[in-house]
This record gives sequence, structure tokens and C-alpha cells, in this order.
Amino acid sequence: MPGHLPTVTAATAQWLTRSFPASGGPLSAALCEIQARQAVAVAARLRHPTAMDAELVGLAGPGGSARLDEITGAEGLGSEPWRTWVDEVVASWAACLLSDAALAARAVKALGPGHGEYRRLVSPDPRDTKAAALLRHPDLSTPVADLHRESLLARLGHESRPAA
Repeated sequence: MPGHLPTVTAATAQWLTRSFPASGGPLSAALCEIQARQAVAVAARLRHPTAMDAELVGLAGPGGSARLDEITGAEGLGSEPWRTWVDEVVASWAACLLSDAALAARAVKALGPGHGEYRRLVSPDPRDTKAAALLRHPDLSTPVADLHRESLLARLGHESRPAA
């Protein structure tokens, strides 16, 4: 992963797991974190596909979690420095991928060969699903996912779907 993307990926995955925590004990927390990291890694690679894109994130900064915190009702709950490295678009795209397995599979396919294994993202087993119940719940993640869903669909070559 080029440039500053590991920092963005770690911060954005941490934001997701704090905003939509695992249900259960330490094993559930680990499984939830793995799924968040996989979704964020795919989203970050789609959002910042070249080394130049990744370097620009380092220069300009990813934007931080302020708007995401406001949407989820977490504003003012933390001022940790890692929050400045959260990428709102990547978090939104990751939320889309976590709540739609078919879209996640398409996103992983769009990365092309040689981009690693994303089984827990694309085809989670029942234990994965239970551990990340809040993280994967479409009703809970929709406010975050809807922020940038259209740009993800455009990136993947989808036409927008009308609201049901």
C-alpha cells in the first residue's frame, strides 16, 4: 500500500469499529476489526489507486472524522489525533461494501489480481456476520454509506439505483 494509505486505512478502520462496535468478546472484536480493515483497504485502493494519489492524501490530508462523527452522533466524544487521518469518502465506501456483499465482490474484482484475500469482506461466515452485526447492518450504516455511495458506484461503473 503506497504512501500514507496505511495511516488512513488504520484510522478509518478504527473509526468504523468505534462507531459500529463488535457484539461479543475479544474474538468478536478481532473479527469485526478484520472486516473493517478489509473494507477500508479495498475502498482506499479504489479511492487512491496510484502512488501519486496516495502521496496527495499525505500532503492535503484526508479530511478527518468531524462530519462522520456528527452524522453518527459521536461529535465531541474524542479529539484523538488519529481522527484527523480518517478519510470520509473511504469510510463511506467501506460502509457500502460492508452492507452489500455483491458490491463488495465487484469492488474486489475491480482491484484486479494480486491485491490479497478479502474473504471476510466478500463472503463472511456466520461468526463474522454476528461479530460485525452493527458494522454490517444496512439500516445503521446507511447515513454514512449514502454520503458517497454515488461516487463509489460511478467508480465501479454502476448506474445509480433509484431509491426504493
